[in-house]
Amino acid sequence: MSTVIEQPVEARLVAASPRMPSIPASLRYDSEDPFAVRMTFPAPATLEGVDVCWTFARELLTGGLHAPEGEGDVRVRPYGYDRTVLEFHAPEGTAVVHVRTGEIRRFLEATGDLVAAGLEHLRLDLDHDLAELMRDAC
Repeated sequence: MSTVIEQPVEARLVAASPRMPSIPASLRYDSEDPFAVRMTFPAPATLEGVDVCWTFARELLTGGLHAPEGEGDVRVRPYGYDRTVLEFHAPEGTAVVHVRTGEIRRFLEATGDLVAAGLEHLRLDLDHDLAELMRDAC
């Protein structure tokens, strides 16, 4: 059975202007996909005018609270005492946002209560997934 945790967060977009605009975003965790976290930005906050969702490892978000993490499309690092920086790299460009570290910690604590870190593999039904793949291959 899937259980979902969704938490709105206030993200500050790092831009060329001196004032960083605040944009709404949400962090989402689904126990059916126990290794992943999704961060969604609503259409009004994006250049494309559509919702944008980034999926990345929960472990990346956790590690990025303490030291720079990530080498690919998503990178996370601490910034000062109470902020965490998330960088999203795409062919169209890079978006950099600051999120309060406390908001991320609360979210991660809730996900850890649902599926403990290191025990994500116990939530996977590999036999079922393999059977589905084999059925679709025929």
